[in-house]
Amino acid sequence: MITRFVNGFDALCPHIDESHPIFQSMTGGESVASVDVAREWPLIGRAEELGFVDSAMRRRDVAGGVVLVGGAGVGKTRLAREAVALARGRGARVWWVAATECARAVPLGAFAEMLPEPGDPHTVVRRTLDRIAGGRSPVVVAVDDAHLLDDLSALVVNQLVLQQRATVLATVRIGERAPDAVIALWKDELLQRMDLQPLSERETEALVEAALGGSVEGATTRRLWRLSRGNALFLRQLVVPGAFRCEGGVWRLEGEVEVPPILSEMVDARISALPVDVRMVIDLLALSEPLPVGLLDEAVERGAVERAEDAGLVSIDTNADRWEARLVHPLYGEVRRAGIGLLRARRLCGEIAMALADIDSRPDAAARRALLLLDSDLPADVSLFVRVGEQALGLSDVRLADRLGRAAVAAGGGFRAQAIVAYAAIWPGMPEAADVELARLAELATDEGQFVRATIMRATGLAYMMAHPDQALTLLDNGAVQVADRPLRDALRAVHAMTDSSTGRLDAARVVATEILTSDHPDDIAVLFSACALVIWAAVTGCADLAAYAARGMTVCDKVAEFANLRVPLISQYVSGLVWSGHLDRASAAAAGYRDAVEDAPFTESSLIVGIALLARGELALARNLLRQECVRFAPLGRSAGGAYFGALTTLTPCLAVLGELEAAREAQAEMRRYRTPAVTFYEPVELLADAWVAAVEGNISTAITLAQESAAIARRHGQHMHTVMALHTATRFGDRTTATELAELATRVDGPRAPAAAAHAAALAADDGAALNAAVVAFERMGDRLSAADVAAQAAVSFFQHGRKGSGNLAAARALRLAADCGGAHSPALALVASPLPLSVREREIVTLAAEGLTNQQIADRLTVSRRTVEGHLYRASTKLGVTSRHDFSTILGLAAD
Repeated sequence: MITRFVNGFDALCPHIDESHPIFQSMTGGESVASVDVAREWPLIGRAEELGFVDSAMRRRDVAGGVVLVGGAGVGKTRLAREAVALARGRGARVWWVAATECARAVPLGAFAEMLPEPGDPHTVVRRTLDRIAGGRSPVVVAVDDAHLLDDLSALVVNQLVLQQRATVLATVRIGERAPDAVIALWKDELLQRMDLQPLSERETEALVEAALGGSVEGATTRRLWRLSRGNALFLRQLVVPGAFRCEGGVWRLEGEVEVPPILSEMVDARISALPVDVRMVIDLLALSEPLPVGLLDEAVERGAVERAEDAGLVSIDTNADRWEARLVHPLYGEVRRAGIGLLRARRLCGEIAMALADIDSRPDAAARRALLLLDSDLPADVSLFVRVGEQALGLSDVRLADRLGRAAVAAGGGFRAQAIVAYAAIWPGMPEAADVELARLAELATDEGQFVRATIMRATGLAYMMAHPDQALTLLDNGAVQVADRPLRDALRAVHAMTDSSTGRLDAARVVATEILTSDHPDDIAVLFSACALVIWAAVTGCADLAAYAARGMTVCDKVAEFANLRVPLISQYVSGLVWSGHLDRASAAAAGYRDAVEDAPFTESSLIVGIALLARGELALARNLLRQECVRFAPLGRSAGGAYFGALTTLTPCLAVLGELEAAREAQAEMRRYRTPAVTFYEPVELLADAWVAAVEGNISTAITLAQESAAIARRHGQHMHTVMALHTATRFGDRTTATELAELATRVDGPRAPAAAAHAAALAADDGAALNAAVVAFERMGDRLSAADVAAQAAVSFFQHGRKGSGNLAAARALRLAADCGGAHSPALALVASPLPLSVREREIVTLAAEGLTNQQIADRLTVSRRTVEGHLYRASTKLGVTSRHDFSTILGLAAD
């Protein structure tokens, strides 16, 4: 199957070659001037392949060129044209030959434009060779779709290579029989063969971003990749004008991906020509795939699956415990689902669901059958809908949960069904609708267990979705008085503890949560919420038991399916805690694993969690893109996003600042201030640090240090030792030399490598010890924190320079700038000192920077809390040192002036 069908397109349009207009608009061909966007798409993800082809075409002693082999639409023609352009730039004379099905019927049809006078075949071939290879310039012959060459044309190409009269670059579609004279070229190793693979998911993302001119929502790019499977032609046809909208700098689909008419017509034409039983196989798989081969054989005439496979439309997976059939390309399913009538689709979904119920007992089978039943004409299966709906809540797929819950309620599902609907209603940010559903749930509660569940849902909605934590705590206290059963009462106390933990009452939360976890046979709900409370506490205090608490919570998530979405705060705070403590490798692994598990489900905060880990490692551009996507996703919910939007903004703001995107950072900062929420007050020190980074990159170092110290003071007051470390170390990176004593004490109290590294950094800076600062650089590099390492290296350079150690200073400065470049171009006060070294004191540079940004002397004085005369004195001394007199000159020297 692999040699006969790649990407599914060869079976879709076996008689269309890549000179067809649809291919030309994608691959860079010049025969059609269709849509301007088609011409502007860059060559993405082919740098390695282009390098290989170019190198092979240069080395005539090794081979006479290259043959590119791949599926239709994979980009062979575009790559060939790029390689030919490079050869032309080196002075080569280029012949471009496009073989076609029509020309194949004519001897030497591919070379018709250059044919000499008629004669016998031998003479005509020789004269054609002479015409192509005549002259002194090196010759390159590019043959597109060489598998369509007639025998004489193939002989010309063969002789060009054998006689070493030209470098040949040929493209061949995989699975097509090429003339023997062409096949011999790579079989005899006269041409190097390269099998061109589809674009990867990352390459597809880069291509779409380049085409749209900005960051693209992750769910959108993954959807496009799944539909195109890396086929550049399909991708180009799927990315059409008007289908995308840019929000907050992030492009996203307006609705569902629509299959363009030209592809839809090809699919329909291909499938309509098939026998009825084979079409039935395609339709069944379009509605639900994969399906067991045995099930399909029973549903349709035996042998139909085999004929569908022979037609190149179905592939068979033999790796599972049973053989399963899939459509070769997802576009077949898209087109066929749109073409099946509603009544027929409902009937077929029901038949598949009933058949799977008899043979499929795998863990994912229940969810699959539930979806089929939802779309079928069969009666609802209440117990199945409730079970799968609760699982969907656990994965934060509230849309699916709501559908299943409402179907179960309509079928008489009672309390459990209504609980799904009520909890799902909390998430979309519509408090009025959530109140209605929660009220209905409370009316259905008939025992203490149901009362407790209803109270917890109401309380979590109040605290996190509606930003009323105090009302939630009151509700929980009143509820606990009414419950006699101790484990159930502990469940309410555990929710109280988690709310206390997230609103800064850390000691009270720790005491209650620890008591519940160490009690005999605690309720699973109580364990889950207690674990959440302790994960938050451990993350901000730097407790070494962070991983143990997270693991305890994760073990019971699936046991209480309706609250299993608490894995979101569990993993979020776990990853954040690992980042703060300096366990960056573990943080990255946990974030990536979580994202892979939840994929595109909404309200999972997966991009935020991965973005936090990326920012910590200095992957600034990737972090910015993911964080922007989360902000776009949660912006419509505002505070109703339960702190997710605020959390994304507190991470995005410093990321943008460090990237030097100050205007965007200020916008994110303003939005962050608008959406503070009392439900997550443990973010307050983080918010101040975001403000500090904006001030620092603006050049207002004094204010930045003050804000970092204020962050430390708030964290210290609430017992957030790890946040205190982060704040004090940030101040140290800004040049504060007063933090060493407290950081040294904190290093003995908190977990992880960050605090000791920060303490060593602070001590070295206070001592103005360049060698010790260099040692601290190593500690941060080992940790994976390249941003901190860059700042420390820059401070080491300054120290060495001030002590006359020019060589060591230059080495440290180069190291700092390399680290900053590796992070994507980081900006910070320390890096500014080595990026553009100037004979200025720190205070002089700060005032000059503010002046260069357009602030008046009085405005500078007000911002730095000094007198105007002090500002004027510093500006006078700086002007004398630099030999300039105007603010514009300051701006030019600092690199702030527009080009």
